[in-house]
Amino acid sequence: MKEQIINTIKEYDTIIIHRHVRPDPDAYGSQCGLAELLKASFPDKTIYVVGKSEPSLEFLYKLDTISDETYNGALAIICDTANQERICDDRYKLADKMIKIDHHPNEDPYGDLVWVDTSSSSTSELIYELYLHGKSAGLRLTKEAARLIYAGIIGDTGRFLFPSTNPRTFTYAGELVSYGFSFSDIYENLYNTKESVSRLSGYVLQHFEVTTEGVAFMKISKEILKQYHVNASDASQLVRILGNIEGIKAWVFFVEEEDQIRVRLRSKGPTINQIAQKYGGGGHPLAAGASIYSWDEVDPLVEDLKELCQK
Repeated sequence: MKEQIINTIKEYDTIIIHRHVRPDPDAYGSQCGLAELLKASFPDKTIYVVGKSEPSLEFLYKLDTISDETYNGALAIICDTANQERICDDRYKLADKMIKIDHHPNEDPYGDLVWVDTSSSSTSELIYELYLHGKSAGLRLTKEAARLIYAGIIGDTGRFLFPSTNPRTFTYAGELVSYGFSFSDIYENLYNTKESVSRLSGYVLQHFEVTTEGVAFMKISKEILKQYHVNASDASQLVRILGNIEGIKAWVFFVEEEDQIRVRLRSKGPTINQIAQKYGGGGHPLAAGASIYSWDEVDPLVEDLKELCQK
């Protein structure tokens, strides 16, 4: 499949790279790292990265703004996106051909070419594997591409702490660091915490609830966000702070936005992505997300988690 993807890339003069809505570091790292890899390898091609920008990740890369006409005869590559509903910027449908590169369970095998490897720690890791496969045939990895791919890997492995980390993850990380970028700058930008978010984390630790089945949940309303001067994206990042609490098997954050309530699910063992799929989302077995549209849906979702953890 890697060979087919490289050969298909060679056929197109214009390549437009997408990723999922509400991007995380792996979405940016795989999308933009692939763009830099292709720009260096095929300087005669025109490469774009599109989607709604995430302010907290703009230090990694600046996205492009393009017209609908740009998609005429173009190749679209979708990175780190399990299902079509979560692709940011639905103009990918205007492209001549589409490639999916992802490491989430392949519940929605969209695209003309599909490369999904759930054993990979991140989609960024897959982009590096694409380079390794094609470097003998002319693929070139620059310092900037290596920086972006590395950022994606550490983002989706939680700095190599998550179970998705495997021996090749460390091997690839070591090879990427050899390109000479400042990985300390990446850590500083990704993990520095605003004072307002730190104060909200104190509120979370005082107010989260735990059931006898080992399910923890936290509801953060728009009023709470306003009180602490925090946006929904920043608040959602706090989901990880419940992971070290003894006795919790699975946990969920509900963060209210203007038009929906974002659901962030995490687990220490029970497989939770099927629950996410039930509520229109998806993700990994131990880390998934969804959206609900009323606080009335919170109790049924928590009940699903309780039943799962009880089993």
